[in-house]
Amino acid sequence: MSCRALGLDTSNYTTSVAVFDGVRGENAGRLLDVRPGELGLRQSDALFQHIKRLPDRFAVLREKGLLEQLTAVGASTRPRAIEGSYMPCFLAGESQGRVVADTLGVPFFPVSHQQGHLAAAAWSAGRLELLDGPFLAWHLSGGTTELLYVQPEGTGVKASRIGGSSDISAGQLIDRTGVLLGLGFPAGRALDALARTAGEVQGFAVKCDALTFSLSGMENKVKSMAERGEPPERVARFAVETAVRTVVRITEQAQTRYPGLPVLCSGGVASNSRLREVLEARCHAVFAPPEYSTDNAMGPAILAWRGMREEVP
Repeated sequence: MSCRALGLDTSNYTTSVAVFDGVRGENAGRLLDVRPGELGLRQSDALFQHIKRLPDRFAVLREKGLLEQLTAVGASTRPRAIEGSYMPCFLAGESQGRVVADTLGVPFFPVSHQQGHLAAAAWSAGRLELLDGPFLAWHLSGGTTELLYVQPEGTGVKASRIGGSSDISAGQLIDRTGVLLGLGFPAGRALDALARTAGEVQGFAVKCDALTFSLSGMENKVKSMAERGEPPERVARFAVETAVRTVVRITEQAQTRYPGLPVLCSGGVASNSRLREVLEARCHAVFAPPEYSTDNAMGPAILAWRGMREEVP
């Protein structure tokens, strides 16, 4: 029987538990409940939901016989691996992960949510070897739009920000547009589908400074379009095309500065079909399948497994 690593991730969107055996993995995730019309949860509410739902996520894996032969545990303990990065919701996964590791007498590996996204994206895209060398990566989520220079660090990765949004994230633009149009939160999947029904819509050329850009003004443009009575699908397409146009432009500039490095796309916004279509064609970017672009615990499980293998004499 294969040895497995357990991973936990309790983000502000999803409760997830996963296992990884070095080749195969499975993630049991569930979105947090957000009231219609609201743009997310307070940290106390997210933490409460995680504590209630983690036992059920464990049960999904246990029923499949996947909680046997656990030899390491990993969990997301903070948003990014930088000083001062903190979010209370990650305490739910970290505390349960540490208890499980202590109970089983196996090592515990703390990782950042961002590192987990990168590992899950690389593995699910069939490119786990990316973690063994330098590469460029986008972390595109509801709270983050960062372009990263990533390099190996021990059994994990070190991600340094080299560009991205200076204000609201691409995910915030998409979620706020979706909620404005009456879609549920998070709105990424529904807005993607709605935007695909529109004809051609030109995105806005936002102001860029080197590899950094601003998206804050786009929210007002989206509101103005809706107030003018523009069809919802065109409003949705405008928001999506603006985000895509910006990310592609910055990616091409980064590839000029860092020639030859592959580009990996991770985070929930990376599951957008239009973004994938354009970035694959123009920048040869590597994408995870949609289920491993959104928040999941596979990354912590992968990094814990790599860490455990390094510790074995």
